[in-house]
Amino acid sequence: MITPDLSWFLILPLLGLGLVCLTPAEETCRIRKISNITILIPFILSVWVYAAYDHSLGGFQFLVNIPWVAPLGISYHLGVDGINSLLLLLVGAASFAASLISSSIKTRVKEYYILLLITVISTYGAFLSLDIFFFYFFHEIAAVPVFLMINIWGSARREYAAMKLTLFLVAGAALALIGLIALYLNTGIQSFDLVQIQRELAIHPIPMAIQNWIFVLIVLGFGITVTLWPFYTWATVGYSEAPTAISMLHAGVLKKMGAYAILRFALVLMPQAAHAWMPIIAALAIFNILYCGFVAFTQRDLKYVLSYSSCSHMGYILLGLACFNVIGLNGVVYLMFAHGIMAALIFAITGYVEEQTKTRNLDELGGLLKVMPFIGTCFMMVAFASAGVPGFGNFVAEILVLLGAWDHYHFLTILAVFGLVVTAIYLLKAIRLGFQGPLKPEFQKLTDTTTLAAKFPYVMLMALLILVGCLPTVILSHIDSSTRTIAAIIK
Repeated sequence: MITPDLSWFLILPLLGLGLVCLTPAEETCRIRKISNITILIPFILSVWVYAAYDHSLGGFQFLVNIPWVAPLGISYHLGVDGINSLLLLLVGAASFAASLISSSIKTRVKEYYILLLITVISTYGAFLSLDIFFFYFFHEIAAVPVFLMINIWGSARREYAAMKLTLFLVAGAALALIGLIALYLNTGIQSFDLVQIQRELAIHPIPMAIQNWIFVLIVLGFGITVTLWPFYTWATVGYSEAPTAISMLHAGVLKKMGAYAILRFALVLMPQAAHAWMPIIAALAIFNILYCGFVAFTQRDLKYVLSYSSCSHMGYILLGLACFNVIGLNGVVYLMFAHGIMAALIFAITGYVEEQTKTRNLDELGGLLKVMPFIGTCFMMVAFASAGVPGFGNFVAEILVLLGAWDHYHFLTILAVFGLVVTAIYLLKAIRLGFQGPLKPEFQKLTDTTTLAAKFPYVMLMALLILVGCLPTVILSHIDSSTRTIAAIIK
């Protein structure tokens, strides 16, 4: 069987980036086609990698390892296991949908797609990297186009949103960098290679006193990316003021980088410190779930409702990370995928509504289901998915997290279940105010998505949510060997 070369995930969008740079700015149609194709092909490749990965063997497969700065132990090291092969699917689906939906961009189209392709490249690079240096490099590169895209194509408060988002993420990145450098210096093998470090620390763990402060720096630094309470405020304004594609990618994909880093670098490499600190993270996760949920209920701006909702749902991922058992870790990885698809879809729908109505204020909307039956139906379905209704991937993932959490945190689990009730209340409220009731006269001539091409990104993301909701073994059988390995390390 031909094995996939993981470097193509980076080469293809990089090739697209070069072609877009060489294409005259006025040829917007060609620019869109180049971008769509060079984002589509890695998506197809991610399906191949997912299908080709042998979960019965487990471990990292399809490895690419080329020394880069040998004296420092830095190498171009790529590989996938059950966890990041699933996340590659998330990146592929969300980025392709975001590229298709970006057809609404009419100004500075060339610059827009250049920045979008850089975002896609850096996201693939981060999830593929088995070298901590390159993971951090790609993680930081992703912040640059996000800042520029919000600042140029964002909404009314775009300058404030771009600056606040960047300052928070840079602060978190600085903390994480200190922690990662300290980790590198204390392993004793002078290597950034994740596999080598994991093997060494399994035999010679870092002393507990040092583990404690390295662990805190890494979890807090990457926790800001995951919108760990109380460091979430950058996300609510950032997602609300960002152009639709960036709201989709940041809430759906880039935020998962933080959770992925906590899992790979903090829990796996410093399990003793994890047992000391993760119960505190579990408590903060409940603040994420309930506090952000209650604030979402008070919002009148639809995008702010969804931004606070996204921060709230990150609490379930953080709670699952604190479970130290297979079922909880399965729930975390499952939810990273399901929430990523759901967030990308719901922000895509909201972007279309804003584009048509020129408002996001729920008090100014109403009755949109009458003129937008397709978009309205999609919004209701994805709202049900977010609320944990059976039949969607979020239901399976959240059940797994709650079952895993019950082993360690009875009271916190009860509060987390109540968080799902809060989610249902504010999303039903958004449906009632935005899509039901009488239609405002000024919205009589609004248009729904009518062509198959326009409907495709919404249908694709919705189909993925339903597929993994109705056939959970598609994911669980794939990730189980990887999560069992991690659970054995951190138990």
